[in-house]
Amino acid sequence: MTMTGKHIIVTGGGTGVGAKIAHTLAAKEYDVTILGRTKETLAEQGLSYGLCDVTRPDSVEEAFAQARGTYGPIAGVIANAGAAESVPFAKMSAEMLNAMLAVNLVGVSTVWQAALPDMKAAGGGRMIAIASTAGLKGFPYVAAYCAAKHGVVGLTRALALELASTGITVNAICPGFIDTPMLDRSVATIVEKTGMSEEDARTSLCAGNPQKRFIQTDEIAGAVEWLLTDAARSVNGQAISISGGEI
Repeated sequence: MTMTGKHIIVTGGGTGVGAKIAHTLAAKEYDVTILGRTKETLAEQGLSYGLCDVTRPDSVEEAFAQARGTYGPIAGVIANAGAAESVPFAKMSAEMLNAMLAVNLVGVSTVWQAALPDMKAAGGGRMIAIASTAGLKGFPYVAAYCAAKHGVVGLTRALALELASTGITVNAICPGFIDTPMLDRSVATIVEKTGMSEEDARTSLCAGNPQKRFIQTDEIAGAVEWLLTDAARSVNGQAISISGGEI
């Protein structure tokens, strides 16, 4: 199935990784709709966009219906929307755990379900989640986030088998720390809580990457672009680590 020229939705498309993925695909002649919660950042991208909260099924259905009105049936969904909060496990509330699961795991399932009828009708499609190395191993102080991202990897593997005969592939991309505004917020938190310098905080975060650097957004966008091609049609149910050899 040739995907170029088909309609791709990118959630969390207003900033960082999502914005880079969206522009990379648009440059390759895909019809791209970006979704997110902040109109200002979405509008700045110069792409077709819709307001959407992935934790609310009604919001997802409304946004997808609007997107279909612009570009037609959905051939691929990049579930990129996510959030991370850091706290010692002993202080983690049920509300925080539920919030991390809602946006990072349930949100992925909700957007994939919303696109599934289009893909089944077309006889194929691509479902891609932007997960994390936190879906492949544990990290201290982000137990809720790790639990959610591990859930995404499990969801990916199960759904890939369920849909294997339909022409739809389901994969997760698991980056290490990416050089984005989210990383900047993590660095600021470390500086505030430990008194560490910004340079030392950044060094500590990339220490787990054998290449001793942060992952760049174009590396994630390139992996997504490849997964959308016919060359990746047999890649299914994978959790692809983009981490410099960390995993």
